[in-house]
Amino acid sequence: MKKRIYSTVILLSMMASCEKGNPEANEDSAPPEMQAMAETYVDTMRLTVSPFRKQTVCNGHLAAREKSDLHFTADGITVKLHVKEGQHVVKGQLIATLDKDKRLREVEKAEHDLYRAEVDLTDKLIGLGYDTDMKGVPEDVMKRAEVTSGYYSAKYQLEETRRTLADCDLRAPFAGRVANLDAKTFQRSDKICTLIDDSAFDVEFKMLEAELPSVREGREVKVSPFIAEDKAYNGTVTGINPQVDEKGLVKVTARLNGRDAFLIDGMNVRVTVEEELGDMYVVPKDAVVERDGYHVIFRYRDGHAVWTYVNVVHSNINSFAITGCKRKETSIAEGDIVITSGNLNLADGTEVKLR
Repeated sequence: MKKRIYSTVILLSMMASCEKGNPEANEDSAPPEMQAMAETYVDTMRLTVSPFRKQTVCNGHLAAREKSDLHFTADGITVKLHVKEGQHVVKGQLIATLDKDKRLREVEKAEHDLYRAEVDLTDKLIGLGYDTDMKGVPEDVMKRAEVTSGYYSAKYQLEETRRTLADCDLRAPFAGRVANLDAKTFQRSDKICTLIDDSAFDVEFKMLEAELPSVREGREVKVSPFIAEDKAYNGTVTGINPQVDEKGLVKVTARLNGRDAFLIDGMNVRVTVEEELGDMYVVPKDAVVERDGYHVIFRYRDGHAVWTYVNVVHSNINSFAITGCKRKETSIAEGDIVITSGNLNLADGTEVKLR
């Protein structure tokens, strides 16, 4: 019985060793799914000459074209606020009101003083032989009589008190939206609120001194808020500050074309300045990898990936402009088929298949 068991074990061992020694049998027995996974599929593009749009990306913020901190010109206690934060107001709309009691009494007193001065003026003219209707009084005589009677001063004082009374009402100097409503009722306030005209915006950003050649007045820019990068707005450069700050930066201002309710004053944005250069070989950024401190692309040739050194001469958000690498004595030409995907896992001579 034991001999029979030993014979069976030996026979099984011999069969297993035969299978290991036959690699063709193993390959044929591998599932088709495993063989497909071992193959490398890539995407490609045909290298052509095309214009390259160089992009300089900066951080900036939006600024309303018109913005003002509103203050009372008169001193007093704020008794009423007629608006709330975020409210849109039209030009001339009432914003806030000061206590008017003192100003009303001053106006009333000035009106009485003017009436008394008018009586004195009439008496003087009658004394000079003129009628009470004051017709026919020479201009120089009338002016002297107005000054000596106190009429001129009383009239000016009434106008001044009425102006001061009107200053107790704070009105919007332009149409806009109320922000930073700091005032409280029954308190003295240095500032009532900020009025922002959000119907149009400028964007302010800073560029390095070395980047200035890529920007000039009239050049178009693209603006995207950080909180919604899928939104993009076009703008035009309107001003370049003629001074470099201590950090080597220059302030640039661009005007957005149109408006959007999504935009608010002070919003942080990304600004892209585009400059169209001449015709170049342009490839997606995924087509270029870094190996041994050099930039490399893989060209497709006869089912294999061919390692090719290149120089990156310009870049933007999505693309590189490339040339051959002089140091490595490599070149590229129009019509070359460049592999654009899976490059990180490729080596020179790797067998690949087109997707």
